[in-house]
Amino acid sequence: MSFPLLTATAALPAIGAIATAAVPAAKRTAAKWLALLFSLATLALAITVLVRFDPDGDRYQLTESHSWIADFSVRYELGVDGIAVALIALTALLIPFIVLAGWHDADPLETGSRRWRPTQGFFALILAVEAMVIISFEATDVFLFYIFFEAMLIPMYFLIGGFGDRAHKDGEEKAATQRSYAAVKFLLYNLAGGLIMLAAVIGLYVVAGNFSLTEIAQARANGELEMATSTERWLFLGFFFAFAVKAPLWPLHTWLPNAMQESTAPVAVLITAVVDKVGTFAMLRFCLQLFPEASKWATPVILVLAVISIIYGALLAVGQRDIKRLIAYASISHFGFIVMGIFAMTSQGQSGATLYMVNHGISTAVLMLIAGFLISRRGSRLIADFGGVQKVAPVLAGTFLIGGLATLSLPGLAPFVSEFLVLVGTFTRYPVIGIIATFGIVLAALYTLVLYQRTMTGPVKPEVAAMPDLRVREIAVVAPLVVLLVFLGVYPKPVTDIVNPAVKQTLSDVQQKDPQPEVEAAK
Repeated sequence: MSFPLLTATAALPAIGAIATAAVPAAKRTAAKWLALLFSLATLALAITVLVRFDPDGDRYQLTESHSWIADFSVRYELGVDGIAVALIALTALLIPFIVLAGWHDADPLETGSRRWRPTQGFFALILAVEAMVIISFEATDVFLFYIFFEAMLIPMYFLIGGFGDRAHKDGEEKAATQRSYAAVKFLLYNLAGGLIMLAAVIGLYVVAGNFSLTEIAQARANGELEMATSTERWLFLGFFFAFAVKAPLWPLHTWLPNAMQESTAPVAVLITAVVDKVGTFAMLRFCLQLFPEASKWATPVILVLAVISIIYGALLAVGQRDIKRLIAYASISHFGFIVMGIFAMTSQGQSGATLYMVNHGISTAVLMLIAGFLISRRGSRLIADFGGVQKVAPVLAGTFLIGGLATLSLPGLAPFVSEFLVLVGTFTRYPVIGIIATFGIVLAALYTLVLYQRTMTGPVKPEVAAMPDLRVREIAVVAPLVVLLVFLGVYPKPVTDIVNPAVKQTLSDVQQKDPQPEVEAAK
């Protein structure tokens, strides 16, 4: 039997979570190093998956299949295509930086009546989320995917509610109340989406007789499985609703700003750069493959929702006074671009959307982690409490600027390529949608540059005059991510070569081809 590489990649962080949680309470530093070690080992396995994957080979590779619940045809089935490989690599890459960035975020408080949960629990929960996200990218059994799609809500709930941001001026009691509100709102929104999806999963089993993605998709392609039009549309809506909540897509987005505002910066990165990607990934893997006709039927409405997300998120980001909420609304705008690229039904749009998932994860990690370092120094999230930081902490200000420029998709940085592909791919089929979406770029420049101007430039405020610059650990967190932003901005080919074959197969599932350009005959 060949080595179960995909199982090992998901199981290793789960084992790390258990081992980290078992470290004695007095050994907090040992728990941190153990979590970092397991995250690096998981990254090594993810790189092995990346190396062994052949973009020109079978659609799903490194497959594993074992009977699990035979009476209901549930199988433990794993397999990765190019899109899943890219997102597994992104997840495994970001977790070590999240662990390093949160090195002191769960240390016990010396003052105050409320005690923080054990440091070991914080890092164990991060590794648990990583394990569940990775297996969600690998699962090709719909029921198996659903279990971990929902299970990841549990550790995320405790990370938001139990280890929230300490930059509160209203006292620990009110801060705890706000954290609890954000955590419960996150949980309720995602549970509602998950329950609706569960009904759709059961409906799919009634129609298909099994949960295997590959078998159902193949049977549909061969005409061996017929679905009534109304049945397919209802099942599609059940799946899409859950993914749109996770994505998050307007108007199901309102949990995200609260969750990111009340979380520590590393956990906020975990939410938007890792967990939320499961929603957009699942749109590609499950919605388009299982329900191709319904996907085309719903496309006009989904594109309108995506454009609203782009403009609405950017407009609200412009007016924010809280740094974390600004970044949260910016992410809502960016996820609008991703969803728009997916449902543009063109190779450029879907390649751009997949590349956007990767690039957004890196750029958001840079911006949010630097924002976290900035907030921890000042003890405030309010933009108005900063000013002149670049004069006292030039390295911090410089990396913050790079993260901001990546967020507004400056040419030469990674998000530009993906955003350009999404807009081109959308414009070729839906020109009006593409034109409206470009206004999001203008608004992105506005909220990013205003944020930088108000926090980093101008007179040095007395409260930031003694602010230290980035320390060695903090530079080790952001420097590799900045290098990646520049590298993928100049040379995105390593990622596009992996995802393009999978994108072509997805387009084939929905029986779509790229529109041919109209060229007037020469007179």
